[in-house]
Amino acid sequence: MQVSDLEVRRLSGSLGAEIRGLQLDQAGPREAELIRQLLCEHLVLFFPDQKLNPDTHIAFGRLFGELESHPNLNFNAERPEFFELHAKGGQGAIADEWHSDLTCQEQPSLLAILHMVQCPEVGGDTMWANMYKAYDELSPAMRDFCEGLTALHDAHAHGRSDQMAIHPVVRVHPDTGKKSLFVNEHFTRRIVELNPDESNAVLGFLTRWATSPRFTVRYRWSKGTVAMWDNRCTQHHVLNDFEGERVIQRVTVMGDQPQAASPPRWEPSIGPLSASSRHDRQLLDFLKSRRSA
Repeated sequence: MQVSDLEVRRLSGSLGAEIRGLQLDQAGPREAELIRQLLCEHLVLFFPDQKLNPDTHIAFGRLFGELESHPNLNFNAERPEFFELHAKGGQGAIADEWHSDLTCQEQPSLLAILHMVQCPEVGGDTMWANMYKAYDELSPAMRDFCEGLTALHDAHAHGRSDQMAIHPVVRVHPDTGKKSLFVNEHFTRRIVELNPDESNAVLGFLTRWATSPRFTVRYRWSKGTVAMWDNRCTQHHVLNDFEGERVIQRVTVMGDQPQAASPPRWEPSIGPLSASSRHDRQLLDFLKSRRSA
């Protein structure tokens, strides 16, 4: 099978494609390689009218790498790498801020595979943004500045501020070699090399810039659709405007260490401890723990 054997419909000028002609519950290594090619081109893929059950969903996910349970969600002990989320009437969706999955970890998610089991009749769309474009359309001076920075990420939004990692603000995709912006409003807390006021200004700008409408695609779900997206070069956001119930099943492919576009060019900026912010103290404690490890 080749790409030419499939129906591929682009969904926006920035990213996203709907794919027909491939049954994911019957996919093997050859189909997985084809999907990798499509992901490199379109960043997020949608496969309507699929019939995955938990076992075939897990088997399909394993074609792309090691699966892990979500560290901040409840999961089934029999299938720790598989979880199901229920939300009703616009309440309970966990992804209602722009984010890339699990950037609070040293090795964030490579990609996610989501199956829409039950779809609300109204609302509940999901948006994705292209982080290659977000980087490329910065001014040359801002691109150069950002390449010298790192950022602290944590799981404070999930009540786990102890889950922390420092990642480059600009990362290089290991397959495409392209640079992308790697900060998000959900997990990113602090630009390490800037003082708190500077960090707030720069990080606020970057997180707003990254989700400019021209970088995005918005997808209207249908029951049985499976979505796959590359967390290394996208962000996503669920719109909590739906009526009725929304049930999704998901697996997460883990194990990618973000590669910096260039090494940090400055030392961490931490003010006097007596006047430091919570994020300053958090950063200081984390840097100390890394040095002693």
